[in-house]
Amino acid sequence: MGKAFSFIVGATIGAAAGTIIGILVAPRSGAETRAMAADMANDAWDSARDMYEQGSEQARAAVSDFGPMVDAKTDELRAKVDLARERMDQLRETLNDAIAGAASMPTVEVEVEVAPGVDADEASAEA
Repeated sequence: MGKAFSFIVGATIGAAAGTIIGILVAPRSGAETRAMAADMANDAWDSARDMYEQGSEQARAAVSDFGPMVDAKTDELRAKVDLARERMDQLRETLNDAIAGAASMPTVEVEVEVAPGVDADEASAEA
């Protein structure tokens, strides 16, 4: 507790000494210094307001540019999806036609010739 107390006392004495020296050495009167401080604060406020206005204008411009870009990309994507659907429909029709054609084809019987000396029952069993 002794170190903390001595630090607080030292900081208080240092602040008081700095204030007194600042008042004695100041090149301007208090009124002039306050007027300068007010001007600096007003300039900082105006600068901050200008930066805010510029930022909000840029944000509005970005949002207004973003909307049409999204619409264009959405239209492009829709066109691709429609093309893919058309291709799938064509493929489905082709497959349906192929299946329907295969179902309507008559079956063909294939005759197998048996070599001389081989029993026909054994040949059919091996096949």
